[in-house]
Amino acid sequence: MAIRKTAGYAWNIISLIGIILAMTATGLIIAFSAFEAISGIEHPYLGIMTYFLFPGMLICGLVLVPVGAWRVREQRRKGALAGMTSLEEEIPKFPRMDLNNPHNRRLFIFFIVATAVFIVVVTLAAIEGYEFTESTTFCGELCHPVMTPEYTAWKNSPHAKVRCVECHVGPGAAWYVKAKISGMKQLYAVLFHTYPETIETPIENLRPARETCEHCHWPAKFYVGRQKIFYHYAPNEENTPRKIDMLIHIGGNPKIPNANGIHWHIGQEVYFVARDQKRFDIPYIAVKGKDGKITEYVNVENPLTKDELAKGKKRLMDCTDCHNRPTHIYHSPNEEMDMGFVSGHIDRGLPYIKKVAVEILNKPYKTKEDGFTAITAEIPAYYAKNYPAVAREKAAAINQAVEQVKDIYERNFFPAMKVKWNTYPNNIGHFYTPGCFRCHDGKHKSAEGRIIPKDCTICHDVLGQVQENIPAGKPVTQFVHPVDIGNELYKTNCSECHSAGGHDIPGEGQGELKGLH
Repeated sequence: MAIRKTAGYAWNIISLIGIILAMTATGLIIAFSAFEAISGIEHPYLGIMTYFLFPGMLICGLVLVPVGAWRVREQRRKGALAGMTSLEEEIPKFPRMDLNNPHNRRLFIFFIVATAVFIVVVTLAAIEGYEFTESTTFCGELCHPVMTPEYTAWKNSPHAKVRCVECHVGPGAAWYVKAKISGMKQLYAVLFHTYPETIETPIENLRPARETCEHCHWPAKFYVGRQKIFYHYAPNEENTPRKIDMLIHIGGNPKIPNANGIHWHIGQEVYFVARDQKRFDIPYIAVKGKDGKITEYVNVENPLTKDELAKGKKRLMDCTDCHNRPTHIYHSPNEEMDMGFVSGHIDRGLPYIKKVAVEILNKPYKTKEDGFTAITAEIPAYYAKNYPAVAREKAAAINQAVEQVKDIYERNFFPAMKVKWNTYPNNIGHFYTPGCFRCHDGKHKSAEGRIIPKDCTICHDVLGQVQENIPAGKPVTQFVHPVDIGNELYKTNCSECHSAGGHDIPGEGQGELKGLH
C-alpha cells in the first residue's frame, strides 16, 4: 500500500493513535478557539479543554508517533519480526538522513511543516492559556462551588472590574510562580475534597498591600477628609428613615511630618501581635516614631506574658488590616434592606417589611433553594394574614420585595460552604465587628502612661442626624442612639449588640414577629 510505504516505520498502532490524537487535538483547539473568539463566551471548562486538555492531547499524540516508529524500527533491525533475518547490516543502529533519497526528503519536508504547525498551535494555546489562568473566570468559576461566595461578592463589589490576579498575585514572575504552585495545592484539595467547608481568612501568604493596593491607591493621593451620609431605616411598621451625616477624617499624605487622620497608621511603622488568627484580640502594639524611638502599648487588662511576646509574630500593619474585605464584601440583611429602600427597589410603604425580611433571612437553611422557598412563601403569607388590604392593593410591590430579598439571600448566604454575611468580619468601622476598637479601646497603655484613646472624634465628626427620637431641625454634633442606653454607648462596643448571636438588629431573633412563621 502506498500509504503504508510512505508512513514507513510509523505504520503501527501506537504511531497511528498518536497521529489521530494530534490531528484531532489540533482541530479541536482551532475550532474551540474560533468559537470563543466569535461568540465571546467565556466558560471555565471550555477554557480548560481548549488551553490545557487539547494541547495535552496534541503533545501526547506527537510523542506517541516517534515512540511507535522507533519501536518498530528496533524490532525490524534485530530481526524480531517473523520472516526477517540478518537485518543488522541493512538497518543501522541510528537513522541516517539522506535528502537525496526522495522518500527521506518527503519525510523531512513533512516533519518541518508539521513542526511549524505544532509550534504555532502550541504557542497560541500557551499564550491564551496564560491569559485564561489570569482571568476572573478561571479564578472564580473553575472551582465551583468552593469559590462561589467570594466570586459572587467580587461581582457586586467596588473592585468588580479589577481582576483577581491584580491583588492576589500582582506583577512579577516570582509571585506568579508562587501563585501557580499554591494553585496546584488548591486543585488537589478540590479534586479530592480535602478543603475546609469554610475557607479560612486572613490569607497568611497574601502579597503585601504596598505591592498591590498602592498601585492605584498610593498614599500621596489620599483625601484629607470625606463627607459621607449613612441611610438607615427603623425595623418598625413605618420603616422610619434615619440618616447620619458624617465627616470622616481619612487623612492627607501619611508621609508628611504632620500627618493625621485614619491613614496615619500606614504613614508610621506600626507593629502588632495578635492572639487569634482573625486578629481580633490585639494585646500588643508598637509604634516607631520619626526619630526611630519605639513606643510599646500593652492591653493592661489582658497583657501578653514575656514568653508569649517573644514567641508572637509581629506584623507590620498595612492596608488589609483595616480594609480586609475591600472586594469580597458581604452585607448584612439590615444594610441590604436599607440600600433597597434608598434605591427604590423595595417599597418602604409595606408595613414591617424590613423586620420581616431580616428575620426570614437570618433563619438557618440547609440549602439555597430552601431559603428561596421560605422567602417566596413567608413574605406574602405575612401580609395576607396581618395586612389583607395591603396584600391586595400592593401585590406587585410584595412580589418585587420577594425577588429583591431572594437576591439579597443569594449574594450573602451560601449554605453549601457554610458562609453567610458575618462569617468573614469586615474591620472597617466598628458596627458589626470590633474593627477600630481592637486597638482603640482605651485599654492599651504605654510605659509612659500614654493611652490609645477610644474617642470617636479621632476618626469622624457627626455633622447632622435625622432619627425618630431627635426633634426635627435640632442640631446634632454627637451620635444619638435610637434607644437611650446611657453610658453603655461609650462603654460597650457597637458589635457586642449588633452582631450578638449572629443577629443584625439588637433584640431581633428573641421573639418572632407576630404572624411570621
